[in-house]
Amino acid sequence: MSPTLIGIIGIVLMIVIFFSRMPVAYVMAIVGFLGFSYLTSFHAGLKLLSRDIYDVYSSYGLTIIPLFILMGQIAFNAGISRRLYDVAYKFLGRIQGGLAMATVCACTAFGAVCGSSPATAATMATVGLPEMKRYGYGDELATGSVASGGGLGMLMPPSIVLIVYGILTQQSIGKLFIAGIIPALFITAWFILAIYLYCKIHPEQGPKGDKFTLREMIYSLHELWETLAVFVLVMGGLFGGIFTPTEAGAVGSFGVLLVAMGRRQLTWKGFIKSLYETLRTSCMVLLLIAGAVIFGHFLAVTRIPFGIANWVGGLSLPPWAVMAMIIFVYLIGGCFIDALALIMLTIPIFYPVVIQLGYDPIWFGVIIVLVTQMGVITPPVGINVYVVNGIAVDVPLEKIFKGIFPFLFALIAGTACMVAFPQIILFLPNIM
Repeated sequence: MSPTLIGIIGIVLMIVIFFSRMPVAYVMAIVGFLGFSYLTSFHAGLKLLSRDIYDVYSSYGLTIIPLFILMGQIAFNAGISRRLYDVAYKFLGRIQGGLAMATVCACTAFGAVCGSSPATAATMATVGLPEMKRYGYGDELATGSVASGGGLGMLMPPSIVLIVYGILTQQSIGKLFIAGIIPALFITAWFILAIYLYCKIHPEQGPKGDKFTLREMIYSLHELWETLAVFVLVMGGLFGGIFTPTEAGAVGSFGVLLVAMGRRQLTWKGFIKSLYETLRTSCMVLLLIAGAVIFGHFLAVTRIPFGIANWVGGLSLPPWAVMAMIIFVYLIGGCFIDALALIMLTIPIFYPVVIQLGYDPIWFGVIIVLVTQMGVITPPVGINVYVVNGIAVDVPLEKIFKGIFPFLFALIAGTACMVAFPQIILFLPNIM
């Protein structure tokens, strides 16, 4: 059999094994190892396996991942997320659907110190769902806003997905972080518009909350100083070239720890829990990267990525049509495969095509995160929906999936705007 046919068999086999619920990292590593061994030799496959795993776990550049995850975990266990929610509620709670809007805004703010979509969804579900239920919000809007708003953690820097994309493509992580700011705020605005329109059609889903005086609203802003301080510290240092992305993760983690200690709201138990969750999540991400690297080397031997790049490059289609095809693949793939795994699987195939077509790699990275963000709320994977369902156990899964549709339409519309007008993404990176 030809190497290309072996590669196709390997891809099909991998997809089939995915449905057995075997961890994605193990599937990629096993299929990659077996395929590479078949095309070369068993000895070469063993050397590839040991070298790739060692290279990933000994990489200094990848230390950025556990550092930013630690920053988010400390922020969560220190109660920073709850204070963000309280501030957003004071400003938006009096509007119909205002609590859902406040939840989306809090998700965006928490994403600035977290970088993880499931972690943001879990945090806001724990904090926001009881409050919305207390004020009579419908299950569909309440759970849908939390699950969809949690996806903003993928885009708002420091984004773990953008970090991995930058590592795989050798792009500036600092520029990717900067590029994610305006799109995250842009999508937040689209989500707020979606909530407003949805509540006009279904007013029972989002009744008005309490009113607060202007003095109370202004006074509540002092609760934001810690999030803004950490965000400015991390992003300002990156923007100004004061420290590298890895150093930014260390500075951000230490900054959040100081804030938590200053407020005396981080217990010893909470600190240990932060370390445990950081270790668990970091190992999961690093295993995914190692599996993707092994599978990527198998694909390289089959020559499939280069063949696809040459085939697409030779099509008599305008670049926008080719890009539309690539985005469609990510949109469909995100419904079945975890966003991080999907990006690591497909970047070796599509990145050379994107560069050959002349598209900006920073723009492409943000667009791919936006498209795969849809995958975290759509069936059958929809990781954020399952996270919210695990916390709101009394809400049927189908109700949560029904509640995400207004936000899915908003996400599609916002992404279409950024595809049509790339400067929405590239404005800040271009002035760095």
